[in-house]
Amino acid sequence: MPFMPVVPRSQGGAKLALDQRLQVPTSSSAPAQSSATSGTNGVSSLLSVVSSCGDIGASLDITSQSGPNGNIYWLNCGVGDSGWNPTYVTINQLIVKDLATALQDPNTPFSACSAYTDKFYEYGQEFGIPAIIIASFAMQESSCDPTTVGGAGEQGLMQLTQDKCTSAPNGNCQDIDYNIKTGTQYFKSLLDSNSGDVLLSIGSYNGWFKGMTYGDATAAASTGCCRCQNNLDYLHQFLNGWCQNVNAYSDNLGMYHNLDACPSG
Repeated sequence: MPFMPVVPRSQGGAKLALDQRLQVPTSSSAPAQSSATSGTNGVSSLLSVVSSCGDIGASLDITSQSGPNGNIYWLNCGVGDSGWNPTYVTINQLIVKDLATALQDPNTPFSACSAYTDKFYEYGQEFGIPAIIIASFAMQESSCDPTTVGGAGEQGLMQLTQDKCTSAPNGNCQDIDYNIKTGTQYFKSLLDSNSGDVLLSIGSYNGWFKGMTYGDATAAASTGCCRCQNNLDYLHQFLNGWCQNVNAYSDNLGMYHNLDACPSG
């Protein structure tokens, strides 16, 4: 879902995107990196898959452009040239924290979500999705604020588009239970339709599609709905930020920051 809440960024992010967006690895078969000692955030293992897009570039330390689930060039493979074509990865291969354990950290970004933890676990179990992934969608999409309304009218914690609100109780698409369940069910449907391809499915939640180019993702920048752009930092922020119990916004994860130039509100 294209909307992302307004958050502070460092200056110059948009220029960095223009300067670096073509630096994307070419497709080649390469083994992933293996487990190692812990990084500064307690990460002790790296994503381990056979890459179809060069070096995964995973790192134990989480930086603006890399983390345990690969670097941003690899996650965005092809966006700068022939179009996005991510490596096939399943949900069970991802490196993620446990949500309950994350919430015990006094510095966790998920404190904003603590009231909804039971729902994340309930629907995670129902649909076979780790609770921290559901909570990460809520953080990425709305900063876990159930009253959030997106730039194109998306609703609530999971930023449901209007077509997913037709069965909301009393027409209230921000209803906590309905919003989390429907968002989780939608993500599960993406996984099923993509044969379990989790990178493709997470990107699709933000409106990404296979073959998406930089121009496609930023096409809405000059329209009346600037925030309808696809957030080109989405995968890195999601997988190497929230899923690692790291605040992707305050830690300024990413390199494109293509929504920074959009008006707030």
